[in-house]
Amino acid sequence: MTELLAPAGSREALEAAVQSGADAVYMGFGAFNARQSARNFTDEEFADAVTYCHLRGVKVYLTLNTLVTDRELPQAAEALRKASDMGVDAVLIQDWGVWHLAREVAPDVTLHASTQMSLHTLGGARVAASLGIHRVVLARELSGQEIAEICRGCGAEVEAFVHGALCMCYSGQCAMSALIGQRSGNRGRCAQPCRLPYGVDGPCRGDHPLSLKDANLSHHLRELEDMGVACLKIEGRMKRPEYVAAVTGIYRRLLDEKRRPTSEEEKQLFDAFNRDGFTDGYFRGEKGPNMLGTRSETARWPEAWFAQVRREVESREHRLTPVTFTCHLTANAPAALTAEGGGHTVTVTGPVPEAARNRSLTAEELRQRLGKTGGTVFTAARFDLSVEEGLMLSAGAINGLRRDALNALAEAMTALPPRRTAMEAPLPPCPAAVTDAPKLTVSLSDKAQLTEELLAAAPEIVYIPVDWLDTMDLTAWPGQKFCAVLPRIYRTADEPRLRALLQKATGLYGVAVGNLGHLTIAEGLGLRLLGDFGLNVFNSRSLLFLRDLGLDAATLSYELRHQQMRDVAKYLPCEAIVYGRLPLMITENCALRNTVGCAHGKGGVLTDRTGARFPVTCAYGCRNEIQNSAPLFLADKEDYLRCGLTYARLRFTTETPEECAAIARRYRGQGDWTPDHFTRGLFYRGVE
Repeated sequence: MTELLAPAGSREALEAAVQSGADAVYMGFGAFNARQSARNFTDEEFADAVTYCHLRGVKVYLTLNTLVTDRELPQAAEALRKASDMGVDAVLIQDWGVWHLAREVAPDVTLHASTQMSLHTLGGARVAASLGIHRVVLARELSGQEIAEICRGCGAEVEAFVHGALCMCYSGQCAMSALIGQRSGNRGRCAQPCRLPYGVDGPCRGDHPLSLKDANLSHHLRELEDMGVACLKIEGRMKRPEYVAAVTGIYRRLLDEKRRPTSEEEKQLFDAFNRDGFTDGYFRGEKGPNMLGTRSETARWPEAWFAQVRREVESREHRLTPVTFTCHLTANAPAALTAEGGGHTVTVTGPVPEAARNRSLTAEELRQRLGKTGGTVFTAARFDLSVEEGLMLSAGAINGLRRDALNALAEAMTALPPRRTAMEAPLPPCPAAVTDAPKLTVSLSDKAQLTEELLAAAPEIVYIPVDWLDTMDLTAWPGQKFCAVLPRIYRTADEPRLRALLQKATGLYGVAVGNLGHLTIAEGLGLRLLGDFGLNVFNSRSLLFLRDLGLDAATLSYELRHQQMRDVAKYLPCEAIVYGRLPLMITENCALRNTVGCAHGKGGVLTDRTGARFPVTCAYGCRNEIQNSAPLFLADKEDYLRCGLTYARLRFTTETPEECAAIARRYRGQGDWTPDHFTRGLFYRGVE
């Protein structure tokens, strides 16, 4: 049976979700979940919420899906132990360092891969499954056909979003909020800059080219069930409890009745919340300007209807667990009552029935007394009863049997599973810290940037898009190490072609791995695996994880401050971007095509309300990569030289060939080239 998963950003929303038919809820406590602005729960509230849910047959998933610094790892370990001890059914994670930690401190807890892991291919889902991930939450951008393919072959459960907000950027790959305002979406602090107005190839005039409508797949539930999706997820931990109740209730009915929504239900979903309507474009394999939408500043909640929804939720207990009672009363034997429900069976005993003095107890009278379950979360659904002739048992005794049986059943349903927990062990020894200046590397986006003048600066590694391998002869530059950069976003159907490009390349040094799915593309080719920034490496345990996966080096997240980069235990040779326009977003929808028309690979510019200009470059598969308005520049600072880095990368995007060479020379200590406008990025500021 396909599970319906609803958000619980507060106790009120939790009860709204449960009472409206959710099979499971996702919720957070503490500092490590991707909706820090939600009310979340204290430890005591969370433990009570788990009991409340389990008593009603509802699963609880803890959201621990943010990036974690080394200093925060002990807190994350404590959160994992608490979650295990409280009996959560699964923990949702983004950070592979947290995966590594969980296997150590709470090895029996089920782990789900958050959509912020950017898993969007069969290869990536298979790798996650091989690592013991029980469920993969897929990227929202996938079509139904692509979801079905992953369901058929990944070996883990698949969860898909069916209703709620859509980010313009692939989840887990957005740094726009972080770089503009130090509020990291990867740390649960997103300020939603995608909802602001921007101009495309012109001044900002109030258009919203990065704001997508909310998803609504209520017409596709049978398709999702048929393709094997294990869980359908409703987004909305920041939404009101009434919204949660209304949307969850509609989806519950659609699943149970195996139908599409009526016109009235469609209107209710629209009234509950919308951004100029809804979209199912990604699911249908389509994209375009019709997917864009905003929430009007004058929009109001439907208070009258929401009041009705609230009254309905609060009027009575809606989640009654059906119970089967079995009781066969015989002479000279204690009365025994068996209650079966919620996946558990219990038996309790009472007094020995007496010989009837006036009137014998009948099976019908026994049924009536056992059926009085009011005031509990149980309802008597079936009976298997018999009473020998000539026996009687008092009403008090029967009531006591029923009460004891239901109490025992409740205890069984809320019992904490036997699980192991452990304290976080000290990290293993790592290689001696690098004290030499990092070796210079460069990444290119235009073939014209590859010049003899640039190579004269002696970069240790030159990163080039994998597509270039189709037409480049790398042996033309003997002795130079070239590393092919696989696209951060691609599709399962692209994997054979990408692997073929790597296979036929002569003289290739390595491949940049920016997604878990890249491992299957590069497997067995004998190339060095260099972790790219798309992996969001934020702590020492992530490096341990990547080392164990067979990577040879890793790029640290550019959301880290330089002190945090310095303090990460270098279990692998580490690289950091020290120059260049940092990528803010990578998008499935093309902001250029949607507004001014296809740029045919030339890119464009987004302009915000302040006049800041963000270059839009074309990425693999006709996608967009939005770059920061100013390049990161650290050549006049020495702090990056003291971070223990093995490599320091110059990331070239919009620079001319002459600028690339001049910048490389400046980082070699030659010349005084300085950009007219630049930023220090997050190198000194870090993120919340």
